[in-house]
Amino acid sequence: MIEDGDKVMVCLSGGKDSYGLLDVLLYLREHAPISFDLVAVNLDQKQPGFPAEVLPGYLREIGVPFHIEEQDTYSVVKRVLAPGKTTCSLCSRLRRGILYRVADEQQATKIALGHHRDDILETLFLNMFFGGKLKAMPPKLVSDDGRHVVIRPLAYCREQDLAAWAEERRFPIIPCDLCGSQEQLQRKQVKEMLREWEKRYPGRVQTIFRSLQNVVPSHLADQRLFDFSGLKDGGLPRSRGRSGFRSRNIRATRGYFPASWRLKQGHDRGILSGRLAGSVLQGRLACGNNSGSKRHSDASTRAHCRCGLNSGTAANTCRGCPKDWR
Repeated sequence: MIEDGDKVMVCLSGGKDSYGLLDVLLYLREHAPISFDLVAVNLDQKQPGFPAEVLPGYLREIGVPFHIEEQDTYSVVKRVLAPGKTTCSLCSRLRRGILYRVADEQQATKIALGHHRDDILETLFLNMFFGGKLKAMPPKLVSDDGRHVVIRPLAYCREQDLAAWAEERRFPIIPCDLCGSQEQLQRKQVKEMLREWEKRYPGRVQTIFRSLQNVVPSHLADQRLFDFSGLKDGGLPRSRGRSGFRSRNIRATRGYFPASWRLKQGHDRGILSGRLAGSVLQGRLACGNNSGSKRHSDASTRAHCRCGLNSGTAANTCRGCPKDWR
């Protein structure tokens, strides 16, 4: 995310996450094997009740260069949008444009945001529930105009760890919901959903996060990401997903069948006949093995053994299938 010679603009809101981000980057600046500079930037959007003196005092105390950008986006949003409308989308666009401009003025090469793992997952579900999109926030991205690189160094950090660190460090926290936006309420509901899942099924949240790093476009439904219309039966398995079973010979792969149907490890490289594939698709529970006979000739193996492996011993016993198939 950060390269030698970078000047990183740390966006500081006054919440626990941005304080933690600044702390991490200050530590890395002193210990990383590369050299980079930091400048903290806060956007004062003139929200009612915002304590404008807190951040400048803190940054002076720890000796970090900073810039406070004052822009009354709060009044703009309230004037443009009708009462009761969600303000976050417009506010976010205004804030993003201002931060990009300030990054140019500060000659920053990277813009660091304090979003963590839980923020990313909450955004994923908000986009699914309210926007109809399978979309979250990446750890690193380039702005639409190609001029700015945005990084999220805390993307793999849990919120609870950042909260514990903020308590340990006693940061002067500024509330992050001064605007009272409806989206903040929706985000809180999603946060509570994830918290309840994690309580009932420990590890589920991390599993969901891992799924963002293991996407299979061919098993979704977005024709912009995968050419479904051009998909043809080529007779060979796909590297990540099921292949058509119409082929005469299909390479055996462990993930194709239910656990009770899987071949032994020694036969994973065998060739399954189309007859076996047809049996599986029709719901048959066993290969048959010559109707239960354990011993049969090579000819009968080829003719009757649905496993197709023809892996008999000298005594012509087919051992290619699990015992419950014999």
